[in-house]
Amino acid sequence: MTTRSTTLWGLLGLVLFMGLMAPAPCQAQSDLELAEYYFNEGSYPQARLYLEPLWKKNKTNAVYQMYYGTLLALDDFDAAEKLVKGRLKRRHKNSKSTALVDLGSLYLHFGMRDDAMEAFEEALELLPKGRPAAVALANAFIKLDELDMALATYLRAETLGTVGFDYELANLQGMRGDFEGMVGAYMSLLATKPNYLRTVQNSLNRNLRLTLVEDNRELVRTALLRAIQANPDNIIYPELLVWHFNQIQDFASAFIHAKSLDLRLNEGGTRMMELGHTAQANGDRATALKCYEYVAGQGPNNPYFFTARNEVLQVQFDNLTEEVPADLDAMAVLAESYASSLRDLGIRSETAMMVKDRAHLLSFYLNRANEGIEDLETLLAEQDLNNRVAAACKLTLGDIYVFEGMIWDASLLFSQIVLDFKDDPLGHEAKFRNARVSYYGGDFNWAQSQLNALKASTSKLISNDAIDLSLLITDNFNLDTLTTPMEMFARADLLNMQRRFDEAHATLDSLQTGHPGHALEDEILMMSADMFLEQGRVDTAMALYREVVDLHFDDITGDDALFKLADLTHHALDDKVTAQDLYEQLLFDFPGSLYAVAARKRFRALRGDELE
Repeated sequence: MTTRSTTLWGLLGLVLFMGLMAPAPCQAQSDLELAEYYFNEGSYPQARLYLEPLWKKNKTNAVYQMYYGTLLALDDFDAAEKLVKGRLKRRHKNSKSTALVDLGSLYLHFGMRDDAMEAFEEALELLPKGRPAAVALANAFIKLDELDMALATYLRAETLGTVGFDYELANLQGMRGDFEGMVGAYMSLLATKPNYLRTVQNSLNRNLRLTLVEDNRELVRTALLRAIQANPDNIIYPELLVWHFNQIQDFASAFIHAKSLDLRLNEGGTRMMELGHTAQANGDRATALKCYEYVAGQGPNNPYFFTARNEVLQVQFDNLTEEVPADLDAMAVLAESYASSLRDLGIRSETAMMVKDRAHLLSFYLNRANEGIEDLETLLAEQDLNNRVAAACKLTLGDIYVFEGMIWDASLLFSQIVLDFKDDPLGHEAKFRNARVSYYGGDFNWAQSQLNALKASTSKLISNDAIDLSLLITDNFNLDTLTTPMEMFARADLLNMQRRFDEAHATLDSLQTGHPGHALEDEILMMSADMFLEQGRVDTAMALYREVVDLHFDDITGDDALFKLADLTHHALDDKVTAQDLYEQLLFDFPGSLYAVAARKRFRALRGDELE
């Protein structure tokens, strides 16, 4: 045999010898991995073959848990009891509590409730002092859904001198359904640990469903008022109370306590402006107005002074422009309030939105469009405005141009905004208004192409108005070889926008006379009804809405007409019984309508349901 062969055989022998000399660690590791594999797979008989010898050599907690779980799965009571009691004997007195819970768990598994409770009570008696032991034992009980025993654990720990379980007790009380105990524990927790505020807020929302359950709302309100009385110097409770009122949308109550905090903490109106915006976004304009008036009343040295003054006017503007028919006298008063504010504050970048909204009132309601145009053009030419503010002013100016018949001037202005804010909601809004200008001018193909591009690029951002206009063109122009009816309808729509209602009615009458039975019939009825409503002729408007509901329920205007009819019956006629029936009809006939959410809320309110 050559030297090279001898060397090779020698190396192989050495490898074999080393493998034979050191098998134990490798084998043990392999057995543990196989035990874990079979245990995780649910192959308990195979897992037991490996775990039984492993437990004799390796009494770690990981092996114990697998072995115990395997014996339970195999329903081997004797072996499981022997395992647990054997482990229990080896435990130090101070660590026997959790082992006794395992014994109790075993008895529960085999239906031996009395034996289980005896083991649990012994675990409680052996509980040592100290927080870690109490938390570990309570968690062991919670894992078994023995919530009363978990509570007894914390109470036992307190008698032994360990305190500070408010957070754990609050969570536990919530699990047990003892919401009064949970809220009380949270009040105690916040007294010493105010940094838990966000955690408490999340838990109250999650466990108490404050927006749904009236009793729970009252429970929290009462507990907070008591805590405020007992701890008048602690601001955490008023903070939580304001949050609570915001959650249940009781903004009027939130205002009272937020105002108190603002004065107490010298916040300069920050909290009040936030509350005003929240209330406004949720439809409570009355409270929003109070918030803004409070901040504005602090004078020009307040950092929110200009914003608050503008928001006061904005709320009034929103209220008036949504009224149908329009209250022209109130709008004249508001326009003068705008003028007074602008005289006080001066025309500057911070007051640009006041100029914009005043121009809207002057142009669309008070027959002073030339003054509105001049104010906006001067503002845009002379002031160094923020780009977004300037774009908002241009949108209003473009609308006024349309109102005055300056169609192509408006289109040019809208096009500038589209270029400046291509992928922005401002640009999308300008593109829609440009499409509407093309529609007014009779260029329906171009308008539709713009609306299609808008829908493709914005999806949820596109406004309902854009969707409605797109459907109008699709349903009444694309399939019609005769363009005259659509052109007449668009002309009437422009006259309607310009509030030239008599001319618009005449145009629609001509359209119906010249083209009876046209597909636009339901849209003609809707536009006529809307204009009669603007003119204060409620009965006439309702009759036309009813005609749409009865004769054109399967057209795209059916749900619009039904909701408006229900709304007028509800609020103008105060006929709540009939209104409830109409809202219910909308929910059944048009379940996918954009009005479905509002109709459902109103229907439930009229029926007396507790609303979310």
